[in-house]
Amino acid sequence: MVIAVYPGSFDPATYGHLDVIKRASVSFDKIIVGVLHNSAKSPLFSVEERVNILEKATKDIPNVEVKPFEGLSVNFARENHAQVIVRGLRAVTDFEYELQMAQTNRVLAQDIDTVFMTTSLEYAYLSSTIMKEVASFGGDLSKFAPPEIIEAVKQKMPKDKQIK
Repeated sequence: MVIAVYPGSFDPATYGHLDVIKRASVSFDKIIVGVLHNSAKSPLFSVEERVNILEKATKDIPNVEVKPFEGLSVNFARENHAQVIVRGLRAVTDFEYELQMAQTNRVLAQDIDTVFMTTSLEYAYLSSTIMKEVASFGGDLSKFAPPEIIEAVKQKMPKDKQIK
């Protein structure tokens, strides 16, 4: 059984993240989506909220599990008996950072490989940051995430910001 972890902050998850999760679920026997608790950041959602949102958004993918984690991705992979770390790439700008992280992870854990999956072209522009910015101005999020994620974002926005 080949287990892969897909670590990230997912604050909030987007169609781009879900695209990578769905495609990875076809390539690996089990995908564990690791929701990172990063004390250096001020997320919109708590780790528990992000886990719950992703569980709802991936409920129809039987080989996907969502778990919170802290620390190094390679340690999370080891704890979950994963052989692979999945990383999504949107653009060339992502590649340099992701390559450096993959090489570092390989030094830390030679038994764990990193697999890069390019996000489908229709989501290449999309990030959690862009989604939060559009939401903060009351913009339409329907092309960024499914309804259950949009609803969660809507609940976090000030009442005077009406999300479509």
